[in-house]
Amino acid sequence: MSVFSSVKEHASDVTQRVLQLGSDFRHPISSKDDEPDYVDPEEQVQHHNYEDLPHVDFWGPDRPTTTFIDADSTFITASTQGNDPLPDDFNVYRIYEDRASRMGDEPLYTYKENGEWVSKTASETLEDIRAVAKGLLHLSLKKGDGVAFMCHTSYAWDVFDAAVLAVGGVLATVYDTDSAEQIRNIVNNADATLLMVETRDMLVKAALTKDECPTLKHIMCLENGALAELVTYGKQVKDAELDKRINSVKKTDLCSIVYTSGSTSAPKGVEMTHAHYCSTATNLPDYMPELLHDKKNRVLLFLPQAHSFARAINYICVASEIHIYIANGIKTLTSDLKVARPHIMIVVPRVLEKVYNAASQKAGNGPKGRVFAASVVAAQKYMEELSTRGKASRFATARRNAFDPIVYSQIRDVLGGCAKWIVTGGAPLDPNLMAFFRGAGVPVYEGYGLTETTAPCAFNPLGVPYHQGSVGIPFPGFQVRIGDGNEIQVKGTAVFPRYHKNEEATETSFTPDGWYATGDLGRLDDDGFLYIIGRKKDLIITAGGKNVSPGPMEEVIQRAPFVSQALVLGDKRPFISALITLDEDSLRPWLTKKGLDADMTMEEAATNPVVRAEVQKWVDKANEGVSRAESVRKFIILPEEFSQENGLMTASMKIIRPKVIKRYADLLNTQMYTSRKTDGQHNN
Repeated sequence: MSVFSSVKEHASDVTQRVLQLGSDFRHPISSKDDEPDYVDPEEQVQHHNYEDLPHVDFWGPDRPTTTFIDADSTFITASTQGNDPLPDDFNVYRIYEDRASRMGDEPLYTYKENGEWVSKTASETLEDIRAVAKGLLHLSLKKGDGVAFMCHTSYAWDVFDAAVLAVGGVLATVYDTDSAEQIRNIVNNADATLLMVETRDMLVKAALTKDECPTLKHIMCLENGALAELVTYGKQVKDAELDKRINSVKKTDLCSIVYTSGSTSAPKGVEMTHAHYCSTATNLPDYMPELLHDKKNRVLLFLPQAHSFARAINYICVASEIHIYIANGIKTLTSDLKVARPHIMIVVPRVLEKVYNAASQKAGNGPKGRVFAASVVAAQKYMEELSTRGKASRFATARRNAFDPIVYSQIRDVLGGCAKWIVTGGAPLDPNLMAFFRGAGVPVYEGYGLTETTAPCAFNPLGVPYHQGSVGIPFPGFQVRIGDGNEIQVKGTAVFPRYHKNEEATETSFTPDGWYATGDLGRLDDDGFLYIIGRKKDLIITAGGKNVSPGPMEEVIQRAPFVSQALVLGDKRPFISALITLDEDSLRPWLTKKGLDADMTMEEAATNPVVRAEVQKWVDKANEGVSRAESVRKFIILPEEFSQENGLMTASMKIIRPKVIKRYADLLNTQMYTSRKTDGQHNN
């Protein structure tokens, strides 16, 4: 061993002792040996000491959050006061119109065009919206007509969306990664007369659906100059004609249908009115004026606006005074952050996981790696004391501060160096990862919402005390309660009225007294902070925020000649996977037919390349009708079936998903969700 190596090793040992880094250190992500991707509600501590209720807090100016026991239902309930009801003629167009009247000559959007960053003022944006809206009138788009839109987040997305809504159209959102089958389903469900796509590749997929969509009259493509075409048509339409149509659009009118499920057989379309988006957009700036009514602040948008979360945030930002930057996408996020240097960001957990992983990998495994690991512990301990005691000890504070110039400041710089409020949603964030970022001075705040609640129904506003694991208080204008079986139930001005053309799903989604039953399980503390403890329904939400309905894919995989069961997984994980079991009675004849050893053990069959190739065919079939983000990327064949005997099935022969995940947690963490490839165990 060289002198340099000896000194380096000694420094590493000293660093570990001085910083009090235990040998049991684990990263808050990518090392989840004892944290399967579910939460068992039976193992969660429930808080029932509500003697001091009702309780009132003021986290926003003159907007109380009240926690109380409801006299009628006896459920613990929390509510945050919102704005007064909007005027009847208020619609999404009015948000842009109001911004132009307040800040017409100041930049609203900054985005890249032909490789260069350009800006549009609020007045210029309004002019663009009106020009496109006139073109839609020329195309004879009637109030209430459906318009399907497939495009990534961009300035064109915002302009076309606002133009459609201005003339009373109903925008049906399509993810830019959706398949031809998904496009067809959405167009038909929304009775769309116009389908607008962004790229020529999307146009090819869209063309495959045209003959199967009877209401579809026009397919247009942004890449082929569709907006310029609409603007040209619109020159023949008078301002008075457009204004008359805009004035006819009321807050109660349907403005959008947003699809929640990855299923291709029966997508659920959430109906949204102008009031849903507008009440969300106008409530938050008034609740957080110090952040959102400061024109010096910037926000960077990059999440897909086909989802309600990103779309609602855009409207909130337009209703505020902040400057909106639009990123080119996840791939260019690092470079876009350097330009925008945002004060506000809306992210999904996967983005924060990537930031953490990049910092960890950069530190390596030597002395720098030990320092980084110690900084993780220091940040987490600091936040743990803040959460439990309300104040960190001098030692925890000093240890945390020691890492700020050498670790934490670099992470803040990666995120632009100006962040004041980073909101994560779309999927749960690991509480340990949250604690690290907050302890590192990265202002990450978690929220909770669903498409059915126009995205946020609970959030952590800037300045609230840190509550480890909490998704925050009710969003202004919302009430949240914990119903029977610990189910989270929601009521408010932005809760959807129904699923489009799906009365059965609508009926089962609301309680008899009119609350939306989310299907998620949670608890409320006596300060009104909500904690998510599990999921009642099987909807999977990946770490990237993609909603996936596993049932249809499981059904296809189970059609394989010898497959007994298929369980599609991926909740809080980076991609979708599957655990697959074999039907021994069907398998052995199939092996004989293929000229293979029919007497091989089930363990041997589970890793046999021919068996795996046959299963792969059916996995590929299951993936045909979904986007890559929803597709099964890896699978493991198990040598045993799920049964009542091993406790993995109910008496009615339903797979108990949490118990399966818990039983195979080690397998999932060491073979399924790892970058290291293990021969014969998984498939890319």
